[in-house]
Amino acid sequence: MIRNVTLAEVAREAGVSPSTVSRILNGTARVKGDKELSVRRAIDLLGYRPNAFARGLATGASGSIGVLTQDIASPFYNDALSGIERGLMGSGYSPIIISGHWRTHEEEHAVELLLARRVEALIVLGGQLPDQELRDLAARLPVAVLGRPLDLSEFGGASIALNNRQASRDLVTHLLDRGHRVIGHIMGLADQEDAQERLDGYREALESRSVAYVPSLVVQGDFREPSGLIGMQRLLAAHPDITAAFCANDQMAYGARLALYRLGIRVPEDVSLVGFDDLPGSCYTTPPLTSVRQPMEEMGQWLARFVLGQLVGEAVPPFTPRLELQLRESVASRRP
Repeated sequence: MIRNVTLAEVAREAGVSPSTVSRILNGTARVKGDKELSVRRAIDLLGYRPNAFARGLATGASGSIGVLTQDIASPFYNDALSGIERGLMGSGYSPIIISGHWRTHEEEHAVELLLARRVEALIVLGGQLPDQELRDLAARLPVAVLGRPLDLSEFGGASIALNNRQASRDLVTHLLDRGHRVIGHIMGLADQEDAQERLDGYREALESRSVAYVPSLVVQGDFREPSGLIGMQRLLAAHPDITAAFCANDQMAYGARLALYRLGIRVPEDVSLVGFDDLPGSCYTTPPLTSVRQPMEEMGQWLARFVLGQLVGEAVPPFTPRLELQLRESVASRRP
C-alpha cells in the first residue's frame, strides 16, 4: 500500500524544522546550500510528494486549467478532452472539467465554479456564452475557445473557428454529384451556431445546382441519436421519395440508420446517408458512414499548448484546422 510521507518526516530525516522544508519547497527559504541539499536528499529518499492544494494556498497558484465543455458524455467532445489532456501532459497542470449543456446559465455557473477553484487559464469548447463574457474572461486570464468565430487577440486569447458552412456544402454537393435531388436534412438545435451554419451549407449546395429548397425536407434534431431516429421517421412520412439524407452530426446519423433498418430500407441502395464529425465509430457502422472529419484531438492539444504558452509568455504558432470529407460506403449513385 502506498503511504503518504509527511513534511514532518522529511524535516526529521534532513535535520531541519518543518517550516524550513516548507520554505524550501515554496522557493522562499534563505538557507545555506548544505541545508537545502539535505532536504532535497530526504525528499528523494522518502519519496515525498508535496500537497498540491496546500502549495496552491501558499503560492496563489492552483496548477489547474479550467475546461468548459458541453456534454462530458459526448463522443464528439471526448476527442477534444483527450487532446487537452495530452497537451497538458508533463506540464505540471491538471484540467478541471465541467459541462455547460449548451445552456447559458449553466455555462456561466460552471465558469464561476472554475474561477472559485482559482484556475490559471480557461479552455471553452463551443457553447452559448455571450462573446462579451468571453472577452471579459480573456482580460482576466488566458482563454482559448473552440468553435467560435471570436477575436480575442486584443487580450492575448485565441479562438478556433470551424468552417461548418463550407464543409456541409461540400458534403451535400457530393450527394448532388451522385445524382441525388431529394435530399433530407436532420439539423441540430436551431439556436446553436454550428447547426445553423450546416443548414446554410445544405441550402447553398442545393442553390448552386438549381435544386429547390423545400422546408419540409428539413426536420429538427438535437445532435443526439434518438432525434436522428425520430427525424428520419418524420422525413420518410413526409417525403417517401427521398433518396439521400444529410444528418448534422454522426450521432443523429446513427439514429437515422436504425430507423431505416427497422423500415427495411437499405443504405445506400435505397437511401444514401451522410453525417458530420467523423466519430471513431463511423468507419465501423454498417455500412461505414460518409462524414466530415474534424480534427478534434489535434485541436484540443493546440488549445492546451496555447494556454500553457500564455502562462509562461511563449508564443504558440496558430492552428488552422482542415475539415475533410471522409467518403465511405453509405453513399451510392441515384438509380434512374
